[in-house]
Amino acid sequence: MAESRVDPDRIRVITSAPPRSKDYVLYWMQSSHRADDNPALMYAIDRADALHLPVVAYFGFFPKYPEANLRHLTFMLEGLHAAGRALEALGIRFVLAVQDPADGILSLAGNAALLVADRGYLRPEQEWYERVAARCPCPFLQVEANVAVPVRTASDKEEYSAATIRKKIAGQLDRFLVQVPARAPARAPARSSLSLDIPAPAGEPVSTVPDGQKIDRSVPPSPAFRGGTDEALRRFDAFLATGLDRFGERRNDPGTGIASGMSPYLHFGQVSPVTLALKAREHGGPGVPAFLEELIVRRELAINFVTYNNRYDSIACLPAWAGRTLAAHAGDRREYLYTRDELERAATHDPYWNAAQKEMVRTGKMQGYLRMYWGKKILEWSPTPKEAYETALYLNNKYEIDGRDPNGYAGVAWCFGKHDRPWKERPVFGMVRYMNAAGLERKFSMDAYLEKNR
Repeated sequence: MAESRVDPDRIRVITSAPPRSKDYVLYWMQSSHRADDNPALMYAIDRADALHLPVVAYFGFFPKYPEANLRHLTFMLEGLHAAGRALEALGIRFVLAVQDPADGILSLAGNAALLVADRGYLRPEQEWYERVAARCPCPFLQVEANVAVPVRTASDKEEYSAATIRKKIAGQLDRFLVQVPARAPARAPARSSLSLDIPAPAGEPVSTVPDGQKIDRSVPPSPAFRGGTDEALRRFDAFLATGLDRFGERRNDPGTGIASGMSPYLHFGQVSPVTLALKAREHGGPGVPAFLEELIVRRELAINFVTYNNRYDSIACLPAWAGRTLAAHAGDRREYLYTRDELERAATHDPYWNAAQKEMVRTGKMQGYLRMYWGKKILEWSPTPKEAYETALYLNNKYEIDGRDPNGYAGVAWCFGKHDRPWKERPVFGMVRYMNAAGLERKFSMDAYLEKNR
């Protein structure tokens, strides 16, 4: 059998057995919603060609995914619409079913020679993989397609901070920053040869949330972001042309709007971090190091966090020093106290915090520096650190398109001391890093940001 062009460290064997004499190689597209630069898809194609079989790709649309709402699902399905068209153009049958993903993939696995899945890192995905591994009738392999450096190759433990993971990742980048362009399998599936136990949509995959589905429709789709690989690349090319050179110096300034806007697309695997990193390197300029720090080091620190810390969605994930200092100051007097409802409505005394909350509610994205300030103030204005932590996660996961993401969980945790060090002790925060409005005013001219987010 010919070797795959996918780096072997990206590949994990879940259940080991020889490929079966069946109808197709099955690709489970659950976390990497794209055709191009997708190592999981490429590995499935390579294996299918070696076995002289076609490739069938499957996605399980699961409206009951924890905390998913109309905003998330619309953006996701816009991306899947584009991915489905790209797969069909390559001669790959795309099956999108409204079904529990594990149940759906097991229905198709009965006629599969082997199953190749991409990889998600959060608890719901891990539960799906475990269920499939226990019942899958064919060999089951998983390929990491949404990171530059595979998680366990970068580190075999939970890292303390960006400083401790940076060198580990940097030493591996040249090996793993390699694109795998989309290509067609040697064989296309004959539709009549597929025996499906789950419904496949006629024609193109759905691009809007199906009517009648029982989902949370309280958050409307974003007016600022549309899903899909082509849309991600269009946005990124504009960022390269107008923002990357200034990214290092101005990315924290809320008034400039200098940001790549890639986090929603990375969250759904609609674009590869390898694609973005190589495009930035090719562009060159003074902003490249800062951009790669955010795209790779910080993002993959977050993925390291959720991989090795099963309490990633709880205040219990914090380092011991942060937990102790917050507990010691839990009873401190708060100058302001707000309920979750007041925070959600942006009804505080702080115009900068209110503007950040309004931006998130309206667009599904919050300016990066203010996302840190926003979390710090929730800690300061809540009755207890635990309640503050839960409120920050609730708001982040509800309104951000990239909510329910390793970056989001790590970002909230950072506001409470994760991936940071002790600072000077003060009321409420203890030794957790403090931020205030005076600091924003000292560093930035906030008028432009306030004007955009009234």
